[in-house]
Amino acid sequence: MEKERIELLTAIKRRNNDRVIADKMARTFAYRRQEVENEEPGIEDFKDRWPALFQQKEINAEFQRLMALPLEQTFLAQLDRHSSQLIKVIQAKGGATRAKMAAIMRTYDEVEDIGIRRECVLKGLITFLGEDAKDLIKEYCGSSGDDAQMELKQLTMAVFVIRKEGEGLKEPPEDIGIVIEGVEVLHDLTSVASACALLLGLIYSLNLAYPKALRFTFEVFQKIFMQLEQHKMSPKVQNLFGKLQTSQ
Repeated sequence: MEKERIELLTAIKRRNNDRVIADKMARTFAYRRQEVENEEPGIEDFKDRWPALFQQKEINAEFQRLMALPLEQTFLAQLDRHSSQLIKVIQAKGGATRAKMAAIMRTYDEVEDIGIRRECVLKGLITFLGEDAKDLIKEYCGSSGDDAQMELKQLTMAVFVIRKEGEGLKEPPEDIGIVIEGVEVLHDLTSVASACALLLGLIYSLNLAYPKALRFTFEVFQKIFMQLEQHKMSPKVQNLFGKLQTSQ
């Protein structure tokens, strides 16, 4: 299997080689899982050893192998399914939480782009759960490149969004990516919602813990969107799940 892993390092450098990479990644799955579970490798070292795992297609494939469930497809479908009721639940909350979400909800109403609308729902959800969207989604201005890179190196786990100077949520960003343990593991992603799904997939693939400051957010991702371990919900997520079911 080590020979297959080394061959993968060469295969990934060739263009239009997705089929070969997919086959080799499938064959080395058990070998890779053993490494993850027994050695708990650092992200930088593991990315050097298994660079193919840090591609969008292979994150989806690895999650499918682990959980027998499509990753992005399920996450986005369930997010869309629950979006209208989530918006109602979010808007029904008063006080400081409602004030914090006012601008996000206004953007949701004003745009038609599905990626931006999903991002608004996710930010509203995180705030509704009493957590901070900025702990998960880090936004930077493209002109602050060096400062942004320095900050990304300090992050344990986040989705990053690079925007043009003066632009906000309504405009498509310059870049969307994922950083884990200060290492940029993905970039050029299509949306924040896809990035959140892929981050969840990487957490499963690499046996990582959810960030404590976002434990309820990731519980919703896992148990409501991905429908995994729904029998073990925390009271807060169970309460939200109940509110979502009333409209089904």
